[in-house]
Amino acid sequence: MTLERTFTHMVPKLWGSTDLRPWNAYHGEGAAAIGEIWMQRTDQGASETALLLKILFTDEPLSIQVHPNDAYARSIGLQHGKSEAWYILSANPGAGIALGLKRQVGPDELRASIDSGSVADLVQWRSVKNGEAILVSAGTVHAIGAGIVAVEIQQRSSTTFRLFDYGRQRELDPEHAVAAASGERAARQSPARKLTEERTLLVTDQHFMLERLQLPAGSDWELCAPTETWLFVLEGRGWVGELDVCRSEAIFLEADSARIRMRSSGMQCLVAYVGAKANPNLLRTLEGEDAGIPKSDQDLSFLQPDLKLAIAAPGPRA
Repeated sequence: MTLERTFTHMVPKLWGSTDLRPWNAYHGEGAAAIGEIWMQRTDQGASETALLLKILFTDEPLSIQVHPNDAYARSIGLQHGKSEAWYILSANPGAGIALGLKRQVGPDELRASIDSGSVADLVQWRSVKNGEAILVSAGTVHAIGAGIVAVEIQQRSSTTFRLFDYGRQRELDPEHAVAAASGERAARQSPARKLTEERTLLVTDQHFMLERLQLPAGSDWELCAPTETWLFVLEGRGWVGELDVCRSEAIFLEADSARIRMRSSGMQCLVAYVGAKANPNLLRTLEGEDAGIPKSDQDLSFLQPDLKLAIAAPGPRA
């Protein structure tokens, strides 16, 4: 049983920012550009987690890249692949992300476009807005543009194959990138869905779920975390167990439950957890009303069919 406040680890990046406010106090003239803040477990002797939670800060665009799926990762000696999701905290006007290609591209053409640099013209860019969640499935060619702050939840892997890097002289990985890339347009993003008044399902993946919780002022809850679970505070302040948490702080839970008590401001947070289906018992009110998803098929009638399947059908092991 585990319930602990995470600590932060800053990772410098060429494309990062020297001012991380309001999500972190780091700023100043001459400061190093920080691209990522990792949320790390307090127990350094604990086994490695399946997921990694971080905040990204982009003053310049990231490379155009792709991550391998589990099958390809294992074929080259890695434990697993890397699927991830982004939650946009802030985006400058016109800021955007690239997700997938404009059209289907075969391996030979993709390799030639990497060699020539024309792959930058093949990726599909679109604008993003605050509060938007985006799933980046393994095999999807993608990039994040400049002027974005985002929370990222991912399979714990550092494997990235670059296809294009804006002339920054970092090594490209054309052979692995072509083998790992699907070469297709990204699948349509599923819209965010209300599960209850407090729970919104943002992203579903075979490896993890991502939800947003909106907990009103003065309310009292139990968060049930049978699998590895990460909680990140977006707004407000409250108590998670005996831990007083506020904006940009994160909590790690596993095989445990925690009482969540709201202060006068209430709290909005992200919750990511290992699993291929939504946890119907994730959140329970301690004021006499169950805030979980109804368990019977009849009670699921207000949900759309594919969400019923995501909740009720057995999924692959994470």
